[in-house]
Amino acid sequence: MEEPQLLHGVADSVATVVIRHPAKRNAMTAAMWAALPPLLDALADDPGVRALVLTGAGGTFCAGADISTLRGSPLRAQRLAVAAEEALAAFPKPTLAAVRGHCVGGGAQLAAACDLRFAEQGALFGVTPAKLGIVYPASATRRLVSLVGPATAKYLLFSGELIDTERALRTGLVDEVLPGGELEKRVAEFTRVLASRSQLTQAAAKEFADGRTDRDAHWDAQARGSGDTAEGVAAFLERRPPRFTWTATTSG
Repeated sequence: MEEPQLLHGVADSVATVVIRHPAKRNAMTAAMWAALPPLLDALADDPGVRALVLTGAGGTFCAGADISTLRGSPLRAQRLAVAAEEALAAFPKPTLAAVRGHCVGGGAQLAAACDLRFAEQGALFGVTPAKLGIVYPASATRRLVSLVGPATAKYLLFSGELIDTERALRTGLVDEVLPGGELEKRVAEFTRVLASRSQLTQAAAKEFADGRTDRDAHWDAQARGSGDTAEGVAAFLERRPPRFTWTATTSG
């Protein structure tokens, strides 16, 4: 039996993290939750990484937390999950969840912590703590509400019912739905676009969109000192691709 693990690699400036636990539909063990924050830290510090994709091995994104890990200390298991969720949400570069199959419980928690979510037709989403008598973390609840609004968040949390890609797209839980067999191609295409854009713009926009209000002066200073604006304007006028030099690792 294959050991549950997080696989990762970097290609064309895009890091890919793969949730792999085939025996339990890619459910997250305590060790996997604990491994995610340091892995994300290492990828965030890599200047060659300009975007990150989170996905699941095979035909499933993630069926949630491995329920067997909840027997001993459910509060510890939840703390590990929240730490992983917050580390993913704080990743300083664009993140995208590529979803096939089930994206449930802790899997939905991780997908919601990404900046964007692309799903293959037929994927199913659910937030299922009410089936286990678990209080869903405040941070995860607020994040879900910010994506889908309070009514849909309550529907998901109160019922634990699964919703399909059509409803997930309509409510804002996912950003794009792709026909079967086209998800990987579209994700590769879109992340190439992300990798070609200004990291300065992306990093500032991510903080502002996530509600941070104490770094306006910081980003003004970064913009003045980066040279990216001058390069972007020059490239536009010269009809050539821009060569942006600011990276997230250069920001204080």
